[in-house]
Amino acid sequence: MREPGAVLLVSCYELGHQPLGLAWPRAFLERAGFVPDAIDLSVEPLDETKVRRARLAAIAVPMHTALRLGVRAAERIRRINPACRIVCHGLYAELNAEHLLGRYADFVLSGESEAALVDLVERLDRGEQLARHQAPRLERLPFPVPRRDGLPALARYAALERDGRRLLAGYVETSRGCLHSCLHCPIPPVYGGRFFVVPHDVVLEDVRRLVAAGAQHITFGDPDFLNGPRHALRLVQAMHAEFPGLSYDCTAKIEHIVRHRERFTEFAATGCVFVVSAVESLSNVVLAQLEKGHTRADVQVALDVLRQAGIALRPSFVPFTPWTSLDDYLELLDWVAQEELVDQVDPVQFSIRLLIPQGSLLLARPGIQPFLRGLDAASFTHRWTHPDPRMDLLQRDLNALVEQAARSAQDPAATFGRIRALAYLRADRPAAAARFRAPPPERPIAPRLTEPWFC
Repeated sequence: MREPGAVLLVSCYELGHQPLGLAWPRAFLERAGFVPDAIDLSVEPLDETKVRRARLAAIAVPMHTALRLGVRAAERIRRINPACRIVCHGLYAELNAEHLLGRYADFVLSGESEAALVDLVERLDRGEQLARHQAPRLERLPFPVPRRDGLPALARYAALERDGRRLLAGYVETSRGCLHSCLHCPIPPVYGGRFFVVPHDVVLEDVRRLVAAGAQHITFGDPDFLNGPRHALRLVQAMHAEFPGLSYDCTAKIEHIVRHRERFTEFAATGCVFVVSAVESLSNVVLAQLEKGHTRADVQVALDVLRQAGIALRPSFVPFTPWTSLDDYLELLDWVAQEELVDQVDPVQFSIRLLIPQGSLLLARPGIQPFLRGLDAASFTHRWTHPDPRMDLLQRDLNALVEQAARSAQDPAATFGRIRALAYLRADRPAAAARFRAPPPERPIAPRLTEPWFC
């Protein structure tokens, strides 16, 4: 296992960012004396020479899209090199371990899995027999600085669009896991309400290397940047002192924005240009079913807090759930228009349907049971139907609409107008859709990343 390329690290999709799913495992393995190869299938083809050389391939599956792509990659690796052992690691590996093992993967790792991967490789190198599925590793790791040299250049990944310019963006994490237990999130079933911080010196050195590689903006990819608010604030203060022209964005729960509202003036002063937050819905019924920890009123407070600080809110939504009525959906569209957030919501957010993977905490709740229609193992999700057939039809049509709009690079405001017109048509209120007037094509746009998939 110690010969160059005997371990192959594979990433399939990390939200358009240069993947830490390659950079961090590589750093851990190299520190242990291994010389892994790496492939990012989101921007480069599967290199068959690397696959034939590999004795073990570790495929990162941190999210559902990566999982769907990852199993295809596993099948190709098996065809090219049948003797290669395959490891799937990440949140969605744990949730779908039963289906992955045997057909796609020889081993499944999750949680703080880099040390477990090193241990696995070392023991395979010694010829030991190993358990195929290990419990999530939940302990703070001795983090090295991620190894990004040799990965595809930042120019091949998502960039920041700001004031008509396109700026190279780097991606770092200052913590992993989460303190909270939102029922539809893949993190709580794996981490159980725990989170682990990355030392400041490791993160800052990673930022330095990204800046040296051309980054002018940093995305903090923590599931929630404010799980450790003092940790986060000290870090951005240090980063701003060293790189005063560097901007950044982060992700935070609505309840944390409300609770730590006094900190956002400082975040703005240190370069924060937008905050992603999983609003999910404006319906208090839906929010309670998902145990989101906030209400519609909290969303309004959070929006006002960020506006006062001069930071844009970029909300994400799950607008199609079994509990969302058509009136709820129309109210969401109207709120986005009234609050002039059209340019701060990627159109795909209006078509997202609740995903219920294996292992989801939602499956243990009685509120979801009447709507479930069985597991679609091939798609790694449980099927469900809405009690109002119009909602399932609307979601399917909107999904096709936003995909077509993305392919044609349509102005998001024009796409929003089409979404709103279709939704009001399905509600038999087509005249009401005319109240929306799209903004002019030439207009100031709040800072945003070029990759629209936030979650």
